[in-house]
Amino acid sequence: MEKRSIAESARVELDARLVELEARARKVVDASIRPREEDESDDAAFAMTRALGAAGLLSSCVDLDVPAICVLREVVASSSGLADSMLALQGLGYGPLALAGSDALKSAWRAKVEAGEAIAAIGITEPEAGSDVAAIATTAHRDGNEWVLNGKKCFITNAGIADFYSVVARTGGEGAKGLSMILVPKEAVTSTLRYDLVAPHPCGEVVFEDSRVPLDHLIGDEGQGFKTAMRTLDHFRTTVGAAAVGMATRALDDAIERSKTRQQFGKPINRFQQIAAMLADSFVELHASRLMVYRAATAHAQGDALAGAYSSAAKMYATEAAQRIIDRSVQIHGGQGVRKGTAVERLYRDIRALRIYEGTTEIQRVVLSRALTT
Repeated sequence: MEKRSIAESARVELDARLVELEARARKVVDASIRPREEDESDDAAFAMTRALGAAGLLSSCVDLDVPAICVLREVVASSSGLADSMLALQGLGYGPLALAGSDALKSAWRAKVEAGEAIAAIGITEPEAGSDVAAIATTAHRDGNEWVLNGKKCFITNAGIADFYSVVARTGGEGAKGLSMILVPKEAVTSTLRYDLVAPHPCGEVVFEDSRVPLDHLIGDEGQGFKTAMRTLDHFRTTVGAAAVGMATRALDDAIERSKTRQQFGKPINRFQQIAAMLADSFVELHASRLMVYRAATAHAQGDALAGAYSSAAKMYATEAAQRIIDRSVQIHGGQGVRKGTAVERLYRDIRALRIYEGTTEIQRVVLSRALTT
């Protein structure tokens, strides 16, 4: 039986299919991701995505298999936030096609995305439309047999390296009913601007200025873009919590090891009550997070009416708990914890974004409160 760390032992039982998937993911991580876990370059992003694709691990993402994606993100994120981002975006970018795309669009892109040969992205967020998706201002109007897009998307993961973007644009009137989803190949993008973020995600702005794409690049029906975007995000919200669990697991493992080997006042620091309490609190929060994540994933797979509420709760709790667990690990590491190049320093940067994207903690509270009172 595979020996697991104390942090990894705080886990749930997986069925045989997911156990096999987890084992395959660990092999890929050990061979192709962990050796480059400090590499934040685009070359590393491409290489990691191709490795995941070559091992068949991206199939779960394009199939929108929530429990499987949770397993993959937990394993991958424990080693590299960049690899986790690339894994997730293959699903998020292709997700609208999986849910509503035409056979022709699926035929053109699925195999490439699944193999990691084409990089996917989704274009929703704008300067004045973050959580309020219905406020999107990017427009797309018909001109002959083409859509003409104008507008700017911001904080788009894979900006500048994606082969296509699933873009939400306004094709009709005001509000959510006026939004449609359109596939925009990279050739049709006017320009991109990359951000320098605290976490190593390829992220930035995507600009459309009279950008033209064929009418048949519409994903689903006109006016259904908001619904398609929300359905896509719904499939991945729980998996954000799984990524947080993976990061927290690595942080707790490193904290435990550091507490055993670091000596102060003639004894290992884990002999001091405050350090021991920090480790205990982290273990409890990690275990609770993992249980919530996989409960939500199961609810989603079973079509449970409360799946959305479970997902919001899991995403909210797991990301907030991971922030606390990683922060404690940095504290336990002392000065070494803030040195660039150490795993806990990288995790400290990686985890912060998870509390924001795919619905902030504050938005999850709104969603949950509505579910509880309506």
